[in-house]
Amino acid sequence: MTSTKPNGQRAKMAVALIWCVLAAEILAFCSSYLQYNLLQDAALGIFSEEAAAANDAREQLVAGIYFLLFAGSGLAFVLWFRRAYYNLQQRTGANSFSDGWAAGSWFVPILCLYRPYQIMRELYLDTSRMLSEFGEDYALKTTYLGSWWALWIFSNFLGHILFRSDQSTETLEGLTNATVASMFGNLIGIPLAFITIKVIRDFARAEELLWSLEEGNQEMERGSSEEGFSGAGFAPVS
Repeated sequence: MTSTKPNGQRAKMAVALIWCVLAAEILAFCSSYLQYNLLQDAALGIFSEEAAAANDAREQLVAGIYFLLFAGSGLAFVLWFRRAYYNLQQRTGANSFSDGWAAGSWFVPILCLYRPYQIMRELYLDTSRMLSEFGEDYALKTTYLGSWWALWIFSNFLGHILFRSDQSTETLEGLTNATVASMFGNLIGIPLAFITIKVIRDFARAEELLWSLEEGNQEMERGSSEEGFSGAGFAPVS
C-alpha cells in the first residue's frame, strides 16, 4: 500500500491562478498598447504631462497585479509539481531525482533550463505505464511538452532582456522598442498559459484515475483477505 497524498486541490489552485495570469497578460498587453500610442504621439510632438502621469500610474498598477498573480501561480505550480513527483516516488520507489529537486530545480541557474522538463516527462511516462498495467488506455501524450518548455524558456529569456532594458532605457526610441517587446512578451504568455493549463489538467486527470484504480484494487484485496479469514473459520472484526 502506497502512502500517496491527494493532489487534486493543488492542481485546481494552480490552474485557477494561471487563468488569472492569462487575464493579466491580456490586461498588460492593452496597457502597453496605450503606452505605445502615447509614445507615438510624443514622437510627433504631442505631449501632455497629465497623460504621461496617468500612463505611468496605470503601468505601475498593472505591473504590480501581474507580478502578484505570476508569483502566486508559480508557487502553486511548484507545490503541485512537487506533490505529483512525491506521489510517483511512493508508487515506483525509483524516481530519477528527489521530490525536493522537483521544487528546487526551478531556482538553480543552468539546472532550471532542463531539469524541470526531465521531471515532467518522467511523470508523464511513468504514470502512463502504471495506467496501462491496470488495463487503462489513457495515454499522457508527451508530444506537446516540448512546446510547453520551449515557450517557458523563451518567455523567461525575453523577460530578463526586458528587465535589463527597462533599467537602462532613457530615450524615446528606447522606450518605444521596450514597449513593443513587452507587448510581444504578453503575446507569448497567452499560449504559454493555455498549454500550461493543459499540462496540469491532463496529468491531474491521469493521477486521479490512477488513485481510484489503486483504491479499487486495495478494496478487492481487503475483500479477498476477509473471505480467506471467513473460509478458515474466522469472522472478520467489525
